[in-house]
Amino acid sequence: MSKEIADVLGLSVGKVEIETFPDGEIGVHVLENVRGRDVFVLQSIARHPNLYLMELLILVDALKRASARSITAVIPYYGYARQDRRGMGREPITAKLIADLLQRAGVVRVLTMDLHTEQIQGFFDIPVDNLYARPALLEAVKNLGMDKGVVVTPDIGSVKLARSYAAALHWDFSIVDKRRINAERVEMSRLIGDVKNKDVLLVDDVCSTGETLNKASWICKQAGAKSIYAAVTHGLIVGSEFLESAIEKMLISNTIPLTDDLKHDRLEVVSVASLFGQAIKSIVSAESISSLYQ
Repeated sequence: MSKEIADVLGLSVGKVEIETFPDGEIGVHVLENVRGRDVFVLQSIARHPNLYLMELLILVDALKRASARSITAVIPYYGYARQDRRGMGREPITAKLIADLLQRAGVVRVLTMDLHTEQIQGFFDIPVDNLYARPALLEAVKNLGMDKGVVVTPDIGSVKLARSYAAALHWDFSIVDKRRINAERVEMSRLIGDVKNKDVLLVDDVCSTGETLNKASWICKQAGAKSIYAAVTHGLIVGSEFLESAIEKMLISNTIPLTDDLKHDRLEVVSVASLFGQAIKSIVSAESISSLYQ
């Protein structure tokens, strides 16, 4: 995505040398003169979140010591965002820990997309701009050629997201009642709403193992849905659950790089690079980022 964003801005990607030593430590060398410059560092904390988080922190430290005027962390996918509260005693709030680490390293602003919960912005004492993939995904949804259908959220937590899609498409929306058993298993009981003989669009912010969307798709299928599609911002897609679903096609943004083993006809990647490029341009020129959605 970095090359796409640079093209939007009419710039080239900065040169950095990153190596891993035999003992697993990460070495970073910035190959550009960044003294007195505003630097934007792009890194998604995904796939190997611990590795890429550490890599980001070390790179930020290198830029700070190279006298960069400001360092903005552009994090399309904010890893550990789902650990934003304590569900029971003796649990961490890791999303807050990540915020502390980024600020301590020298980040003065964060630019991200579709945070799992928007209150994560309150974990920071620096500006946080949370972009939305919805405009880009909506354009792709319209190209699917679906008739007027229904937007379905696979859990209560995505109701606000489903409502925004439904309002933009002028569709109804429904909810699948979900209960999480543990970090890997979910249990779904019933569908609240009517999808019979209708096109269904499942929407969510993150597809991790795909189990939630898989089960939601079959509940919609059993309820008489005519066709089932999905639109998801962050496509981690760990495992084969997605391929076992009733979803005909899933639209995912490119906030997380798609590995070769995940490239499939039922997956369509939608670029959000232009949104990040325009947001960076707004930050540099001190213009409103919210105006991008008006």
